[in-house]
Amino acid sequence: MFFTYLRRELRRRRKAALVVASGLALGIALVIVVTSVSAGMAQAQGKVLQSLYGLGTDMTVTKAQTPPAEGDTAARPRFQFDAKGEGDTDAEAEQSSDLVMPQGFQTLDAATVAKVSGQEGVAQAVGGLSLQVMKVNGQFKRGEFKRAEGAASGGAAAKPGATGGGTGGAAGGTTGKVEGGGADFDVNSFSVYGADVTRPELGPLTTSKITSGRGFQAGETDAAVAVVDSAYATKNKLAVDSEVTIKTAKFKVVGIATADSADAAANVYVPLKQAQTLAGTPDKITTVYVQAKDSQAIGSVKQAIQKNVPDTTVTTSADLADTVSGSLSTAASLASTVGKWLSYAVLLAAFLVAGLLTSSAVSRRVREFGTLKALGWKSGRVTRQVAGEALVNGLIGGALGIGLGLGAAYAITAISPKLTAQLAGGSGGAGGGGGGGMMRSARQSAGKALDIALTAPVSLSTIALAVALAVAGGLIAGGFGGWRASRLRPADALRRVE
Repeated sequence: MFFTYLRRELRRRRKAALVVASGLALGIALVIVVTSVSAGMAQAQGKVLQSLYGLGTDMTVTKAQTPPAEGDTAARPRFQFDAKGEGDTDAEAEQSSDLVMPQGFQTLDAATVAKVSGQEGVAQAVGGLSLQVMKVNGQFKRGEFKRAEGAASGGAAAKPGATGGGTGGAAGGTTGKVEGGGADFDVNSFSVYGADVTRPELGPLTTSKITSGRGFQAGETDAAVAVVDSAYATKNKLAVDSEVTIKTAKFKVVGIATADSADAAANVYVPLKQAQTLAGTPDKITTVYVQAKDSQAIGSVKQAIQKNVPDTTVTTSADLADTVSGSLSTAASLASTVGKWLSYAVLLAAFLVAGLLTSSAVSRRVREFGTLKALGWKSGRVTRQVAGEALVNGLIGGALGIGLGLGAAYAITAISPKLTAQLAGGSGGAGGGGGGGMMRSARQSAGKALDIALTAPVSLSTIALAVALAVAGGLIAGGFGGWRASRLRPADALRRVE
């Protein structure tokens, strides 16, 4: 009887039921869209942070570069070339000079890794050495002496190979000038990262995927092997089994890596010990990558490291997230604040409209409910009947809202609007002089604007929330309408009979 009466009443009042369901559907769809977009914002920001750290990395430990003292020329990049004498046959031969130096940060002792690993709450730590290579390659070319026209005297021009005084003029000399000559050098700058091959699960190389060849092996701690970023490999026509020359040392390319997002941390990756040899800094590193045992205890781990490892800078993912700016940050702010309160307001309005419409429908059905009570229906049965109708309206609205919300989320993901993320570069450039501007750390490369595609993933928890809201809306409307219906008396029906 309950379901038969319910079905009949919903058919009779299709328009009213559709209005109530549509209001709830709009509010529920908006909640789904805002929730999914907020999740997309979090994923996009996570991609930016992964491009700086690496999978599993919670924080980094570095030491800021101290500015050089005034007049200190030791920190300036210097290139030296062999002098070629006039009698040298290779006076114009090509010359090359490489300068390899740590970039961005001051070096730390390799023992810092063990010290950081010993701090409470640290699961593991690994060191890395970030280098900048400046390669100058070219040659000096001698100029040619050209005699001025009419410079020869004695009525006869000097002939090539002539001996005696034929080269002298009236004043006993020859006039002319030196033309051509000079220097032609090419400057190539690229970044090199020394990775601890025994712990490949930490460090910036984890943000890249090996797309050709292989990665480092645990036994290659001192091997002359390299993994090259795909963009750098394409630019320089490198492939697996090619060779990369760094400061006269030849490294065999064993793999090509493609960065998952943003820019690669370095152009070339080599074993840490090889990088230390190239820079002439044995047992030195620039960065310690740290993984905490508990993601909820990152703050306390940071404090412990700062206290027990002095003169270092500890940067967590939360610190980097605070520096994100651009349209990504703006959209995230809108999704988490304005969008959230807007969805709440629309949802509240939908609940109120559903309750008012249900109450209004009860008022128009006074004769009906009064007659049912006169026939023996109890107040509780009338209330359950009204609440059941409202609950069905809520479920219909929930189904419509879920459909609208999923459609909107799918459209956002399909369009994938681009958002720009900008991370402020860290402090501490390299030494002074002309090379300071080129000495950026691997993390500072993310100071560039990054284009991130926005997605709107819908999780099962979001669907569950939508269903709960649909049921809640139906119960609120049904409870309000049922309360009105329970207060009706059979005499009200008799007074309204025409």
